[in-house]
Amino acid sequence: MKIVVFWMPPDELSTAAVRRLIEKAGADRVGDDAVEELGKILEDFAVKVGKEATGLARHAGRKTVKAQDIQLAIKRIPPP
Repeated sequence: MKIVVFWMPPDELSTAAVRRLIEKAGADRVGDDAVEELGKILEDFAVKVGKEATGLARHAGRKTVKAQDIQLAIKRIPPP
């Protein structure tokens, strides 16, 4: 029996990138707690979209996830 362990670093998105996104949305100041919370939400949503897109690619007989898979996956997953 083969055991596969899936490990993901806790923070794939850098705090600096998340902070820039919030600032780009118009915030003058951004709290560390806001950056951490949005980072968690975005990362969770991105993983869900990625899993759905992977399933769509496999269903289409492909190993490669394409932009069309991501676009369809986003439509199928409710926003956070």
